[in-house]
Amino acid sequence: MRSLSKKENVISLLQEAGLGSFENLSFVEADLTQDLNWNTAVENCTYVLHVASPFPAGEPEDANDLIIPARDGALRVLKAARDAGVNRVVLTSSFAAIGYSIDPKNHVFTEKDWTDPEIVPAAYIKSKTIAEKAAWDFVEKQGGSMELAVINPVGIFGPALGKNYSTSIELVKHLLDGNIKETPAFTFGVVDVRDVAEIHVSAMTNPSAAGERFLATAAGVMSLYDVAQLIRTDRSERANNMADLKPLDVSAYISLSNEKAHVILDWNPRSKEEAILASVDSLKN
Repeated sequence: MRSLSKKENVISLLQEAGLGSFENLSFVEADLTQDLNWNTAVENCTYVLHVASPFPAGEPEDANDLIIPARDGALRVLKAARDAGVNRVVLTSSFAAIGYSIDPKNHVFTEKDWTDPEIVPAAYIKSKTIAEKAAWDFVEKQGGSMELAVINPVGIFGPALGKNYSTSIELVKHLLDGNIKETPAFTFGVVDVRDVAEIHVSAMTNPSAAGERFLATAAGVMSLYDVAQLIRTDRSERANNMADLKPLDVSAYISLSNEKAHVILDWNPRSKEEAILASVDSLKN
């Protein structure tokens, strides 16, 4: 973690989530923008999961505020892991590195697709694409025998851990609070955070995952109108403050495939509806 001052808060959150034993959990202070302590963090590890990268709710003034820590942080972890003799690193990338350069009309997005960071304006999308490309390039040219697997999640929903909500959970909160008054002209994939955790462990241990990337998404996609309608139908008591959103034209709906993760990793995620409703339920307090 970036600061050990947050250690007790993390322990408290894990206790609330039901973790009873902490004897196998340790903490190391390390920052994505600095070299210090990464060697300590990966010492004696067989596997390393690199899941941290900044995901802001808004666009930063300088794209490098996201690109540099995402790219350089991934490379720091990979270098430390290689030097420590780690067998495999699992990197959390994003659908952002897959789906933002290709015309979605009549196209099903898969792991074969890549976003071109030269033609997309959004800093987050650039950062995830550049970081993942840098990771693959490093492992190919400098990784030695170390293996890499990459997970590319879509919007991550499901039960929140504590009150420090992710950007995705904040989206649901703003919808419930009535702060979203129009349907944005985009649709998105949904995946439950519990299934994201599961696919990381599968990619870590499954021999067939080496050198592969996996699009982590439940079946289908949603608009915010669809999310609102789901809440009105299945959690009507939470819908009192929501604005009356309008549906999107069917042409706005993109297509995604999780077939590769299902076939190689036997990954069978929860439905998008279950993931959204779990987010809503965790926002009750």
